[in-house]
Amino acid sequence: MNNIIQLQDVSKLYGFGDATTVAVEDVSLQVRKGEFIAVMGPSGSGKSTLMNLIGLLDRPTEGMYMLQGRKVSRLSAWRRARYRRDCIGFVFQSFNLLATMTSLENVALPLAYKGMTQTRRLKQAGNALERVGLADREYYYPNQLSGGQMQRVAIARALVNNPEIIIADEPTGNLDSASSRVVLELLSDLHKSGHTILMVTHNPELTRYATRVVFMHDGTIVADQSSSIGTVPDIAKKMYLKPKKTEEDDLEGVSALMDAVPQKDEKSAKKTKKPKKKSKSSKKSRSKKS
Repeated sequence: MNNIIQLQDVSKLYGFGDATTVAVEDVSLQVRKGEFIAVMGPSGSGKSTLMNLIGLLDRPTEGMYMLQGRKVSRLSAWRRARYRRDCIGFVFQSFNLLATMTSLENVALPLAYKGMTQTRRLKQAGNALERVGLADREYYYPNQLSGGQMQRVAIARALVNNPEIIIADEPTGNLDSASSRVVLELLSDLHKSGHTILMVTHNPELTRYATRVVFMHDGTIVADQSSSIGTVPDIAKKMYLKPKKTEEDDLEGVSALMDAVPQKDEKSAKKTKKPKKKSKSSKKSRSKKS
């Protein structure tokens, strides 16, 4: 399969001089058409910045980015906007639905920038909502929907232009486990139908849906592993699934604590030792002698 995305030594810096922050550093990544890639890593590792660069929401400071065989640096602002509209669909953790618009109107919104008539826009948006199982929620406003339903509306909006690439940045971050499963099954169906999926996640269980896992740390890719659908790859287990403590570990911890606490108390007692107050009986005995 051909590479639909190709990054070569891409870096993204913010600020100047001593205040410069390196968000992404010398990242090289090739994404083949039809892959489902889970991007993992701790907070601040550069995952979202990398997705913004791939999604043409930001520009790299250094390096080369090729999208569908074209150098992104050579694209005009107008062409970048067109690629972003027609080739890439975005799904965000916070849904980003407009509260004053119905589900149908939210999904149809990207089509307005194509100059499509309102009738065609609404029809195409209705088909997208039907695809995510929300045909009966067309005229509901966001505040009338559950979190899972709002995310499915967001997915329908991402699909309405039939993009080749779907970027999902923590798509289940605000959802319960049942809603998360529905959203991941939808993304899995899109992957099976030929879409290329890039998903940022902190949950190792969600990597079961991916064909490849990329792990980031401090702005760089430190691991890149192919995966079989239905299994949690070794890299996700190693980085996220910590082994459970045994009874021996607990006992060792208690023993260490008991050894440490008395020493601390003795030191503090020496530091805070105050002279003893004289008792009333001693005072009386002195007065009698006098």
